Amino acid sequence: MRALFVDANETLAAVTDKLLASQKLPVSINRNPSIKPDDLPGLLSDAEIIIVDHTAVPSAIAEKCAKLKHVVFLGTGARSYMNPEELAERGISVHTIKGYGDTAVAECAIALMWASARNFGEMDRGMREGNWLRRDAMQLTGKTLGLIGFGGIAAEAARMAAGCGMKVIAWNRTPKTHPGVEFVSLEKLLAESHVVSLHLLLNDETKGFLSRERIAQMRPGSILINTARGAVVDEDAMLDALRSGHIGHAGLDVFTVEPLPAGHPVTKLPNVTLSAHSAFRTPEASDNLIGAALDHCRRIIATGK
Repeated sequence: MRALFVDANETLAAVTDKLLASQKLPVSINRNPSIKPDDLPGLLSDAEIIIVDHTAVPSAIAEKCAKLKHVVFLGTGARSYMNPEELAERGISVHTIKGYGDTAVAECAIALMWASARNFGEMDRGMREGNWLRRDAMQLTGKTLGLIGFGGIAAEAARMAAGCGMKVIAWNRTPKTHPGVEFVSLEKLLAESHVVSLHLLLNDETKGFLSRERIAQMRPGSILINTARGAVVDEDAMLDALRSGHIGHAGLDVFTVEPLPAGHPVTKLPNVTLSAHSAFRTPEASDNLIGAALDHCRRIIATGK
């Protein structure tokens, strides 16, 4: 069996080269992160396994890849790029990777929280234009952080926030407990949190989860942080709430359409801090991610599944 990393950027290609140097695995690298789904049939040739970072794998395209049997997706959000059930019907298994960047993503969420609370982005933009732009801040010590969804990333964010003197509350779709975290109803979390941070996987149940009605339940002037997936939020409702000030500030690493189109309404708002879906981009997380992908390939080659 042969594997191909179909859309490696410079950073991930270098990490893959480094890890492959000590392993004998039939894994090739396509060093073009800008490929389109229509390019896949021509690229794959006789590859039975593909490693995918960000390229969509439509079911109709996968059908044209005669030998394709396994897709190793670099992350947990494969559903944003493909339909695993449809691929399974075509004999193609989708494998995802959990936990590789929990600390990196949590650090990004906390960094966006601080940048949002201090209005750093707006002041930075103003000062670069020659304006001595000063803004009041939200002091976070003693404030409440509400975590919607509680997996490994949220647990790391809870640890960091507690160290900053914040009260941490959380809501999860299934019952959980965690030291130092109070689990509450979603309504209570939205009403009481000074900062709401989203940590949900994207699926049919969570698409648009933070709806217009739920945004209306948020504490007036609160901060919204999203390092999960753009589509878990009703984007139009979020924009309206930012314009009105009901959401005081948003720190966003993910968007409904990526890359974020030029001139998108969110780029016009002063009370938004933007990050280019880069929460997981640390050397440590990249090593974990590619190492796990190669482990998937090794297992598939050894067992066929």
